[in-house]
Amino acid sequence: MAEASQLFKEFKIQSVSEFFRRNAAMLGYTGKIRSLTTVVHEAVTNSLDACEEAGILPYVRVEIEELGREHYKVIVEDNGPGIPEKFITHVFGKMLAGTKAHRNIQSRGQQGIGISGAVMFAQITSGKATRVITSTGGDIIEAWVKIDVDKNEGKIVKKERHPNPKGWRGTRIELEVKNVRYVRSKQGVYWYLKLTAIANPHAHIELIEPDGKLIVFPRSSEEVPKPPVEMKPHPRGVLTDDVYRMAKKTRRNTVRRFLIGEFSRISDKKVDELIKYIAALRLIKTEKDKAVQDQLYERLMNGEVDKVLRSFKGYTKVVKQVAKLMEKPPEKLSWHEAEEIVEAFKYMKFLAPPTHGLRPIGEENIEKGLKGILKPEFVTAVTRPPKVYSGGIPFQVEVGLAYGGEISSGFDLLRYANRVPLLFDAGSCVTTLAARSIDWKRYKVDDLERAPVVLMINVISVHVPYTGTGKQSIANVDEIHNEIRLAIMDAARRLQTYLSGKHRRLYQVKRKKTFEKYVPEIAKALSILTGEPEEEIKNYFLRFIEERFAQSEVEAEEVAENA
Repeated sequence: MAEASQLFKEFKIQSVSEFFRRNAAMLGYTGKIRSLTTVVHEAVTNSLDACEEAGILPYVRVEIEELGREHYKVIVEDNGPGIPEKFITHVFGKMLAGTKAHRNIQSRGQQGIGISGAVMFAQITSGKATRVITSTGGDIIEAWVKIDVDKNEGKIVKKERHPNPKGWRGTRIELEVKNVRYVRSKQGVYWYLKLTAIANPHAHIELIEPDGKLIVFPRSSEEVPKPPVEMKPHPRGVLTDDVYRMAKKTRRNTVRRFLIGEFSRISDKKVDELIKYIAALRLIKTEKDKAVQDQLYERLMNGEVDKVLRSFKGYTKVVKQVAKLMEKPPEKLSWHEAEEIVEAFKYMKFLAPPTHGLRPIGEENIEKGLKGILKPEFVTAVTRPPKVYSGGIPFQVEVGLAYGGEISSGFDLLRYANRVPLLFDAGSCVTTLAARSIDWKRYKVDDLERAPVVLMINVISVHVPYTGTGKQSIANVDEIHNEIRLAIMDAARRLQTYLSGKHRRLYQVKRKKTFEKYVPEIAKALSILTGEPEEEIKNYFLRFIEERFAQSEVEAEEVAENA
């Protein structure tokens, strides 16, 4: 039998970068088409976020240059605020680092892996460093960045400083990647940028394809979205570890002040209520009769905390003990005490978390995006009111529906999370499941697969529940699923009204033509009977038919408006 010392001879601590180097598929680098799209996606996402946070209307230019068989240079340039020199290695060379990964804030990227993952992919496929050119308005910094995977650190292998007489500001990155392929498919770069333009009508996006063709997706809105606001965690959406770790880092001097200052929907009055619930839970756990214990838990769930407390002798002593807990320094909070707090949260009633930090695209902008890119004959959009899932995580659902016009036959589902297109893993995504659960025939769409319909779904949240680190599929959470269904049905009813009116108009046109067809024969017969000129009789009937159908059209429009 092998000795323990022999078994652990090869024991080694693996860095985050090394892990993802060996498991690049977890970041979305699977397949030649998807890998190239993922590289572009990570760079464009950073550009849009940076511009919006700085209050700049984004200009993003993407160039794909073919260097050889399955060998490309990817260039992404933006007009953002630029990157300070000292942060270049952190942004492009360190996994799990960024300005939003540690904050409770809505953003396109959530993990701090994206662009450094793209740099790593370029490095392991081509062996080349990523070229970064950036300026915050001063000198232009040109740096070639590589990742030290053993240390999870970026390193600059070469750096140059250039004067900036024109005051250029922005960032340009150049990545050389191999074993990838550029094609104009629905999972490729072109389609990704097209969908990005729809959900970001304030952005001007350009693409230069490998053959030199320039494609422009012009902005259709001059309004820069308001930057997202960091939101305090809600008591119903935290774990014991969250409370324990936050308590160690807070600057508040008591647990009471910590809870009031670091969480939403907690006031002095709520802390007093929390004290009672923690005391009640402590006392219930001393009850040996399981049936009685279950009854007490049920009463506590119904908010009868005072009755539960009074059912125990000497309960005031326990309440005072918990009250002392609230006055101790947060850094001295034990794991067990944090666990008690979180357990009590589950029994208490809180207002829903504030949603001021969510930034939807908005119905008007969704319609602008769909009209500008797809050019349909009918378009509508629905932005649902914010809701919460998992008890305390806010989210919001938006839906856009386009029909006809230049849309080719065949149903298209455009999936988004925080405005970012999701091109892969559609089968398991809650957006797909919700869209397929709708009975489209009820809304006059008899054959969805052949109908010229585009459905756009955007889920926004401070924490989108992705099914994996590739961030391409949203988990099937009941609350999100239901909200998507309600939004789709609302938009579909509007489409139904439009299609009903369209069918009615076509029917009226057909009837009108039928009447007009027989006017010459009627005019001829009446002319013989009355002696009146045939042409006058004919014109009279044509005017009568025109007026009657015009009146019917007005009445139909009034009915549709009131529906």
